[in-house]
Amino acid sequence: MLRKFFRRVLSLVFQALMIAVVVQVAQAAGPLKRTANTSLTNMPSALPTFGFTYTNALAGMIFTSPVAITSPPGETNRLFIVEKNGAIVVITNLASPNRTLFISLTNKLTAGANVNWLGEEGVLGMAFHPGYATNRYFYVFYTGSTNSSTDRHDILARYQTTAGNPNQGDAASAQILFAQFDQAENHNGGDLHFGPDGYLYFGLGDEGGGDGQFGNDQEITNNFFSALCRIDVDKRSTNLPPNPHPALRGQTNYFIPANNPYVGATNFNGFTVNSKTVRTEFWAVGFRNPWRFSFDTDGTLYCADVGQDNREELDIVTAGGNYGWNFWEGFLQRTNNAQIAAVAPGFTHTPPLLDYSQAGFRAIVGGFVYRGDKYPQLYGSYIYGDHVSGNIWEMKRSGTNVTENSLIMVDDKNGQSYNFSGLSAFGIDPSNNDLLYADVQAGNNGSIKRLIYNNTTNGAPVPTLLSATGAFTNLATLGFSPGIVAYDINTPFWSDNAIKTRFFSVPNTNLTITFNPTGSWTFPTGTVWIKHFELEITNGVPSSRRRIETRFMISNTNGGYGVTYRWTTPPTNAVLVAEAGLDESITNYTSGGSISNVQVWHYPSRVECIQCHSPSSGFALSFNTWQLNRDFTYNSTTTNQLKALSLSGYFSNSVTNQHLLRALAHATNSAVSLEYRVRSYLDANCSYCHQSESARALWDGRITTPGCANNIINGPLMNNLGNTNNRVVVPGSLANSVLFQRVANMGSSHMPPLATALVNTEAVNLLAAWITNELTSYVSYESWQSNYFGSTNAPNGMKLADPDNDGAKNYLEYLTKTSPTNAASAWAININASNSNAIILIPQIANRAFEVQTTTNLFDSNSWSALDILDNAPSYPISNRAATVSEPLQPGSPRYYRARVFEP
Repeated sequence: MLRKFFRRVLSLVFQALMIAVVVQVAQAAGPLKRTANTSLTNMPSALPTFGFTYTNALAGMIFTSPVAITSPPGETNRLFIVEKNGAIVVITNLASPNRTLFISLTNKLTAGANVNWLGEEGVLGMAFHPGYATNRYFYVFYTGSTNSSTDRHDILARYQTTAGNPNQGDAASAQILFAQFDQAENHNGGDLHFGPDGYLYFGLGDEGGGDGQFGNDQEITNNFFSALCRIDVDKRSTNLPPNPHPALRGQTNYFIPANNPYVGATNFNGFTVNSKTVRTEFWAVGFRNPWRFSFDTDGTLYCADVGQDNREELDIVTAGGNYGWNFWEGFLQRTNNAQIAAVAPGFTHTPPLLDYSQAGFRAIVGGFVYRGDKYPQLYGSYIYGDHVSGNIWEMKRSGTNVTENSLIMVDDKNGQSYNFSGLSAFGIDPSNNDLLYADVQAGNNGSIKRLIYNNTTNGAPVPTLLSATGAFTNLATLGFSPGIVAYDINTPFWSDNAIKTRFFSVPNTNLTITFNPTGSWTFPTGTVWIKHFELEITNGVPSSRRRIETRFMISNTNGGYGVTYRWTTPPTNAVLVAEAGLDESITNYTSGGSISNVQVWHYPSRVECIQCHSPSSGFALSFNTWQLNRDFTYNSTTTNQLKALSLSGYFSNSVTNQHLLRALAHATNSAVSLEYRVRSYLDANCSYCHQSESARALWDGRITTPGCANNIINGPLMNNLGNTNNRVVVPGSLANSVLFQRVANMGSSHMPPLATALVNTEAVNLLAAWITNELTSYVSYESWQSNYFGSTNAPNGMKLADPDNDGAKNYLEYLTKTSPTNAASAWAININASNSNAIILIPQIANRAFEVQTTTNLFDSNSWSALDILDNAPSYPISNRAATVSEPLQPGSPRYYRARVFEP
């Protein structure tokens, strides 16, 4: 946070007789008494794990050498299966599947192409345009002939569905993007996907043969081989045409993203290259046969690369990465350093994430990161397999370190004499995010299989009834067990009008929480949080409250897990909700007895629990300094929660400077600025995803990130919803403020995305008031610089400059709305003495907080400390006000005071 200090330092000297007094101070006892909990032992430290097997996902349907499974963006009830022989099949009505031939490209394939189950030719991949719902475009990669040649070519083409029939592709609508002559039938890559950036990515093999015999592996100026490519099929105006190449056939049917890594390249592997002949389509190079790649939800690109004779590898692909073929095969170096230095002196190897030996295996098949709800133990794991052995693994990582790589099942060999599994590709069921995989089997009897649990279980089960958890001594009154402590927060997460009660427990009194005043706390293993939900069924009638669910979060060495219990009717107990969660329709009534609405209450899946309660969010949402910094009543005594927890021994480190700690403001607190109330809402409802450690968004919702750095006001978007004028928040414009639109409207883009089916009208009104009222006078520091100094890079306009020499740096002048070019325009504090007290008078500015600091030594810059008193607590008022901070004068020594000003 940028903190600027006002130049004026005032002092008072109080002269008096000094008397030395020695006082022994004992640790004060608080109203909260910490006790051990021994009743929660039935809650396991981790969820039980299960083994896996498969079932036929499309019972009764067989396919001819299926090699790709895909579906259009946003759709949930159609699945497309790509067969190597040229047929693409659409499966509709996934609950009761129907099969239709979508398009046949058989006549496009090279004559005599090896499209049997062991071959590598034919139709190899398919991807739908992000705007498919309106433009009907889909893209196909296949090996085929061209109008001018019957020779084998690797072809990328765009097609369109027939107008009026989304289940029928139009074979006459082909537009060829490129057609690259290919000398060998193998190593053709062929997978393609649109990335989160809207660009089309596709994989290219090394042209085949063996050992890189065609010399394409470490080249960027020749042909379309041995790379992952990235192109702009929409030909955006900011991008560039591709360099000429025979494969383009004189056409320019795509552009090159301007930030592709080889745009303008003049050197590769230590040698000069002609930038006009560089294949600027290349995103990363050094691949042998990239067989299936995919994007995770955070944009991470995983790619499996099939090896030669020794290693199979899995890569995380980044811009400009060189994955080594054929100098390297996985972690195995095939070419010694001297030889590499002779032919590629500037070569830099990007090592794989993992590799494995070909002993017993033969060909890696890339998969997907599991983001479904059914199997929480797989959530966040990358699932991949092997074509020959049928092995299917789950892989977890931390950065580039693989933390788990476990075999979860082995596909059967289907009774084949070849002893091949035939696993060829993975896919996602769009209706439920289940993992699917294609099995070519012996060619004509291929199938699509679904990954499911088997009957093997490891670990203690979760109690099936709330009464068996040990959390409550009396379910009728929700009397909680010893060692479980109730607490409350400043700004609740929106939960569709639910009334919530919260509890926590650190059962072992020898374990403590590490307190952090400005970041997430650290919790010992075994910490438990409990949240109870009730709904007022008749509006305004408290006696109509119905118990809905009671949730548990349990921390462990891997982060933790969550489960929830659904209350019975009548509410005598609550029953464990299944892993995938549950939806229930609940009828609400007006006070007159008529139906108000029917709301869908969502009981979260166990995967959804850990989606929000992630390590980057601190795991325990809203159990932090700024949420718990408020009063709570313990045994008829009301005190600050942080103080009570500290005094009772819950923290390993004492809470100091309690009054200086931040506290969130409720949306209804009209004394607080609209911005700070909005920021409090965003911290409680959005920051678990929207933060700098997350790749899910470009803005930061945490209250600890200052407004100048959080990218909210006029902040860029990952998805501008098709309008280049849209931003996260646009001052004065609700229509262009995507944050507002996504909170105000239900649907697939609604935020927060989980566990809500009702619009939070309180939040909508708050955001609208901020955007259309308070923000209309907003001026960024950059605009302020330009207004006063003509540009944002003028030396006098820098934040630490003081062009009018009044002792106030520019950023302080900006925060206090004074002129940086007029020394008479100044923000000042004053001080008076009254009844042996120093009274510091602060002209507090709306939406600006201050902190008064003091020292007895004006010449020691490290001696300043903030006054830890209630008057000095940080606050952001709705309007300008006169604030005072008072402290007793200390006998015999001078006291100097200063104030810092800061923004939300």
